[in-house]
Amino acid sequence: MPTLMPVTTTHLGEHLPLLDLLPNEQPLAWIRGGEGLVGWGIHATTTVSGPHRFADARLWWQKQLEGFAVSNSVHGSGTGPLLFTSFSFSPDEPSVLVIPQVIVGMKGGKSWITWIGSASQPVLNSEPAVFTSNPVSWIDDSNADADWKRRVTDSVQRIHDGVLDKVVLARDFSGTAQSHIDARSILKKLAAEYPSTWSFSVSGLVGATPELLLRLSRKMVTSRVLAGTISKTGDDERDLALAASLARSSKDLEEHEYAVRSVAQALEPFCTSTNIPESPYVLHLANVMHLATDVTGALAEKLAHVDSFSILEQLHPSAAVCGTPRSLATELIKEIEGLSRGRYAGPVGWIDAAGDGELGIALRCGEINDRTVRIFAGCGIVAGSNPEKELAESEAKLVPMRTALK
Repeated sequence: MPTLMPVTTTHLGEHLPLLDLLPNEQPLAWIRGGEGLVGWGIHATTTVSGPHRFADARLWWQKQLEGFAVSNSVHGSGTGPLLFTSFSFSPDEPSVLVIPQVIVGMKGGKSWITWIGSASQPVLNSEPAVFTSNPVSWIDDSNADADWKRRVTDSVQRIHDGVLDKVVLARDFSGTAQSHIDARSILKKLAAEYPSTWSFSVSGLVGATPELLLRLSRKMVTSRVLAGTISKTGDDERDLALAASLARSSKDLEEHEYAVRSVAQALEPFCTSTNIPESPYVLHLANVMHLATDVTGALAEKLAHVDSFSILEQLHPSAAVCGTPRSLATELIKEIEGLSRGRYAGPVGWIDAAGDGELGIALRCGEINDRTVRIFAGCGIVAGSNPEKELAESEAKLVPMRTALK
């Protein structure tokens, strides 16, 4: 019999500054409000693509797990060996799977460490890294705004013609820094400025998403749906009035309803019951406000082998990042969007050995390649969309990454 690789998880017990633990080399992170998971070192990595990429990812993960001898004194979701994942938006592009050599997690003030191999427990370095200024110079395309507004106008016309109900259009901007872009610097800025979002880093994709696509833990599933956005002014009284107008906006409520419906329909086959609030709430972030709905459900006991991969396969792409109907929106995106989304708007997060996990939609993010970076923003287009307002919304959604890259 082949020798199994030891995997050890043990308590650390103390409150740790997770992002300060990360080395510069390919940091992995999933953090919200100071809690979550960080990882470094690569035990194994692969890419998957094609229409069966979620099933292929599961098979690869399970094969890796078969080679482990796990000793876990902590237990619970997120402990033991973990898979960090960053799936592409389109099945035609590669999705990245990474098993870290070392993982440190924290939840409820309690922390733990997992490491792979027979070596003794790794020593943690919690000295904060010092970052020098490394601003990005953005490539200026004088036609970009006009081109994107034309795409919005075209999409609205298709919707009025009855071709589809909603489509999500994305745009991107590329830039170059003077030296290697350090994902840790971006993570720390995003986590400090947007603590209620999930800050993430997986294989060069770095961002802070407000949208939780899937949390699966002990047979309970949760998905936070965001659709419908308005920019904040910084004036509290004015922003309260804007929040009220967002909650009453027929255009934004229509966009939101499509997104909630698509998530609820995807979860329904897996659940004995689902809870869908009658109306959304307004989620306040530092720069924008969103209409938000948290959809929850209890997995059916009779269904065997339901895990995060199974549910992701049905959830992605939701109407929040694609449109309604899904197939028609996908075709329109291919026809008129004019860019490769890569892993933008795909599921990103982690999955554990039990198949539980926490994955967001990769929004408010950028893809780093040494000194270059590409950042993204997308807007949901419905019958009432106005090209100028959608342009302004896309600019607001680019602010977190633009600011973090200064």
